[in-house]
Amino acid sequence: MRQGVLLIAAAAIGAALLVARRQSSSDGLAWYWGDNLGQDYINNLGGGVIDGLDSIAGSASELWDEFTGAILGISSMKKVTAADVAHPNVQAFLRVIRRGEGTAGENGYRTLFGGGLFTGYADHPRVKVSKSGYTSTAAGAYQFLSSTWDETARVMGLPDFTPASQDRGAVGRIMYRGALDDVKAGRFEQAIKKVAREWASMPGSPYGQPVISMATARSVYSTAGGAFA
Repeated sequence: MRQGVLLIAAAAIGAALLVARRQSSSDGLAWYWGDNLGQDYINNLGGGVIDGLDSIAGSASELWDEFTGAILGISSMKKVTAADVAHPNVQAFLRVIRRGEGTAGENGYRTLFGGGLFTGYADHPRVKVSKSGYTSTAAGAYQFLSSTWDETARVMGLPDFTPASQDRGAVGRIMYRGALDDVKAGRFEQAIKKVAREWASMPGSPYGQPVISMATARSVYSTAGGAFA
């Protein structure tokens, strides 16, 4: 009976929530709202695996926290101001991200995944590139996936893919990860830890892709005028 209750509870949680689906990219795992209700949890329960039900049910509160946190994070992107983007620590932090993403050069804002270039800033180029075992639509100075960009542009009201919009969108994603206050206050390593789930090139990223070292990140940040708390 207890197992049956747990199964129903876990399935109900999965069906009730619009969970974030992960998509591999050069900038980590881009989160966007899937069109299947509770897909990950339904898949995890497939095959009648009972042994893991206790842990699934036991993690219901964490799932809810993650879900509501994501909702609040997406909404918070609307709060990014021009002053936030222009903040010296924010500007220096953006240089760190570009260093990690390989877009620090003058052509960074029109760089495709894999190093090619696109022309025109009217919109995200939406070009799929395959290289080194990955296929990605990542583009621009912060290597936005097209899906991540669509979400960001919609929430923040970004009209194009110009360098200014890319910068603002990147700060929106920093806000989404709850790191903007840390960046502005100079809490560098705390901020890096949070955005490492947005950009897989950051130190400590859990996604198994090449990362820059914390020493390199700190050096780039300092050179770009960033202040440490």
